[in-house]
Amino acid sequence: MSLPSVTEGLAAWFADERGETVTIENVYQSSAGARRRNLLFDAVGDGKVERLVATVMPTAEIELSDVGTEAAVRELAADAGVATPRIRGVCADATYLGGPFFLSERLDGETIPRRVLRLVEREGNGETVVRQLGTALARLHSVDAAKAPAKLIRPPDDDPIAPMLERMRELMAEQLQAEPAFVYGLRWLEDNAPAKPERCAIVHGDARNGNLIIGEQGLVGILDWEGAHIGDPFDDVAWPCTRMWRFGEDQLTVGGMARVPVLREGYEAGGGVWDDERFRWWRALGTLRWGLGLAGQAAQHIDGRFRSIVMAGSGRRVSELAYDLLLLVRP
Repeated sequence: MSLPSVTEGLAAWFADERGETVTIENVYQSSAGARRRNLLFDAVGDGKVERLVATVMPTAEIELSDVGTEAAVRELAADAGVATPRIRGVCADATYLGGPFFLSERLDGETIPRRVLRLVEREGNGETVVRQLGTALARLHSVDAAKAPAKLIRPPDDDPIAPMLERMRELMAEQLQAEPAFVYGLRWLEDNAPAKPERCAIVHGDARNGNLIIGEQGLVGILDWEGAHIGDPFDDVAWPCTRMWRFGEDQLTVGGMARVPVLREGYEAGGGVWDDERFRWWRALGTLRWGLGLAGQAAQHIDGRFRSIVMAGSGRRVSELAYDLLLLVRP
């Protein structure tokens, strides 16, 4: 969609939904976001300027959750004290921008991981960011799951463990050639599976370096809530610690910014209860899940389903995930 039609569509939405006449200025499409379009713009009218972002789904078919559900979860999180941009409007009508969208306030800061790492090195605030992330996740997990939108994905019988293991078995069965470390890792996960959590919580699902807005003072906001669901809080806590989110700073387990004790400190400061064994299990699960995903992408290139240099390149990373998994499950 060209920028002139974007400006016209946004102006029409403001007129129709808010009854406001605004001029849309300084439209810029962010490079962030693989699945969705993020349009940064200013809405100028009545002597005021709103700095906003329109997050647009190109088609409803690729939505992990509908825009209304995602927006509602973000507002619940924000009300609980989680740093995330506030929602300013939701539209399920694709005629304005070519797909469903929501508007949120625009916050300043870095989101591109390598720029984030340069910023935290310069400012010396990596531990601050990770501590704040831990506190934010604890606050999110403290929200009563009964308040979650009705469409938010929930595990059957409030048990996120069994369905996740079954999904890993399905992914393993799809492999062209089973990686021995993955076979062993899956067996370890089955043998060491924790009981279902005492209380399921709203989890973000992808709160890691790359989905965080970072500024000089630390964590500014958490983005990309489309994968939010009801589940085990330690799914959320462990995921940012997976190696691929460290971007070369492997000695700093949490996103290349700080070590796990700092994350724990922040989580407990926010009211969360830490569990080392559950944390370890979900770290191993996340590593296996990512490794199987990469192997699956490579398989699609090899068997001709989706020939792409990117898909082929995914196969080069499989051995790294196998190594990481073995380190996590060793006695």
